[in-house]
Amino acid sequence: MSDDSDPSSPTHRLHEIVRRIAGAAAEVGRDPTAVTLIAVSKTFEAPDILPVLEAGHRVFGENRVQEAKGKWPELRARFADLELHLIGPLQSNKAKEAVQLFDVIHTIDRPKIAVAIGEEMARQGRRLKLFVQVNTGEEEQKAGIPPLEAVAFVAHCRAALGLEIAGLMCIPPVEDAPALHFALLAKLAREAGVQDLSMGMSADFETAVQFGATHVRVGSAIFGGRG
Repeated sequence: MSDDSDPSSPTHRLHEIVRRIAGAAAEVGRDPTAVTLIAVSKTFEAPDILPVLEAGHRVFGENRVQEAKGKWPELRARFADLELHLIGPLQSNKAKEAVQLFDVIHTIDRPKIAVAIGEEMARQGRRLKLFVQVNTGEEEQKAGIPPLEAVAFVAHCRAALGLEIAGLMCIPPVEDAPALHFALLAKLAREAGVQDLSMGMSADFETAVQFGATHVRVGSAIFGGRG
């Protein structure tokens, strides 16, 4: 088990992030328990993740289906109550495995993926929590629904595909002030009639909390740098 008194340990960092989330929430009168901390464990193996699990944390995020498939089934056998979030891009040919492995998908970013996930959930009898990814910066290299199409896309997922969309997700451009993008995502969520906002990472999660984030995705600030 990791030494929580060691500032470099994942458990110490985890508790520090939880404290900072609570502080950011308090500043704007929010209940900190309304914010879910997703510990992003991509590129880290089970020995790195175990101390965080043993400290009681149960919500983790992965970017790739294949990587998650290699480490999480065994961990889930030991920690049956853990919740696994897919926060990276999804290919339609990985939809079956994604629905098997994950509890939440944050990256419904085009109609083809929405259809594939809907079909797989029906086939497997599983109901995952789903987020629509919005490309708030309209960056060509980044996945996501354009902001002007986001509300209509959520409506399409609901009406045409029968999907329950829980919320919206974004990854702001690195060169922009994240607050602008968090405010835009919150506005779009209100217009689309969804409650959850997946936004904020290690460098900006406190700002995201103050703009209404219900899920923050924090990796390096917990696990340290990646090799």
